[in-house]
Amino acid sequence: MKLASKQIKSSKRKVRSRFLLPLTFCLLPVTFCLPLHTPPPAVAQAIDSRKAEADRLLKQGIQQYQTSQFSAALNSCQQALQIYRALKNRQWESVTLSSLVSIYSVLGEYDKAIKYGQQGLVIARELRSRQNELLALHSLGLAYLFRSDYDKAVEYLQQSLAIVRETKNRQGEGVVLGGLGGTYHALGNYDKAIKHGQQYLAIAREIKYRRGENEALGILGNAYHALGNYDKAIEYLQQQLVISREIRNRQGESVALGNLAGAYLYLGNYDKAIEYTQQQLAIAREIKYRRGEGVALSILGLAYRSLGNYEKAIEYLQQSLAIAREIKDRLVEGAALGNLGGAYLKLGDYEKAIEYSQQYLAVAREIENRQGESEALGSLGAAYGDLGNNAQVIEYGQ
Repeated sequence: MKLASKQIKSSKRKVRSRFLLPLTFCLLPVTFCLPLHTPPPAVAQAIDSRKAEADRLLKQGIQQYQTSQFSAALNSCQQALQIYRALKNRQWESVTLSSLVSIYSVLGEYDKAIKYGQQGLVIARELRSRQNELLALHSLGLAYLFRSDYDKAVEYLQQSLAIVRETKNRQGEGVVLGGLGGTYHALGNYDKAIKHGQQYLAIAREIKYRRGENEALGILGNAYHALGNYDKAIEYLQQQLVISREIRNRQGESVALGNLAGAYLYLGNYDKAIEYTQQQLAIAREIKYRRGEGVALSILGLAYRSLGNYEKAIEYLQQSLAIAREIKDRLVEGAALGNLGGAYLKLGDYEKAIEYSQQYLAVAREIENRQGESEALGSLGAAYGDLGNNAQVIEYGQ
């Protein structure tokens, strides 16, 4: 994918901002598509107590998810799934599988998320249920986005968008546009990310959907951050933080704090960056949001590296790298590897700088992160340049 020249004039700046990918839009439960309450009384009388218990557990799980109680949400939805399967209730089995995709995604278990999503999609298509199909497609698209498989993410999200527009589901349309905005951000197409984020924001404000407004603001803030417009980024991200706190979305609050920290980091305000990141890290650990914890540790590593405290920077970046590998998050892993290479380069440890930069290059090529590939090649050229190996400098520079 070709990028506008203004988007590639500083690959170093943008690649470092890429691990600040907006996260809140990716983690929506199924509220935009299907009712989460138990069936109306007339219908409820016709079902047994086990079905009613499964409905209660599913509703409870989604409420726990919305308040960032992810472990509790997983437990509730797994119990609901067992009951629906025992009752051979295929429709609600499919709905619950899609809910579990969102939960496993935020917990960093992407392979499990995709497995459940594929199961939910098969059932939805067997039932010819457009709503259930939408849930499965949307959740799968976001799971692939988190796993850095952007082509598949776009494929599933575009199918989701066709269904929500066909069914005139405005809230669902906004949510899917947000997912596409985040995917285009990950691909480095910030103009498209802004376009989709603005469409999402307009819909969210039109239907007074505060959670959606919060997520759209995050998408826009991160896109402007990636383009180097930090003042505009901070404006959007401050609004995101206010709404996150207002609606008591702890995960969204953690993400907004991290994104603000990133903006202040690139403005050179390291004290403020560290202050916001420490708040982000505390919330991420409190709610067991592993990806958020990994991102926070990476930002802290960058902040201390900028302050010249390379030992502390390496300590935080190694922790971030360990979490990224544990949850198989290639984007955060690449950021941590690249930043570790930079820290060792500053220390004059060229062997380790080259080692980490080579690993970063491999990850970037694997997930087709062209900016990351450029950054890694630049870092390798710098390391070999300091070693006086001009042939390698020329090779990587070209």
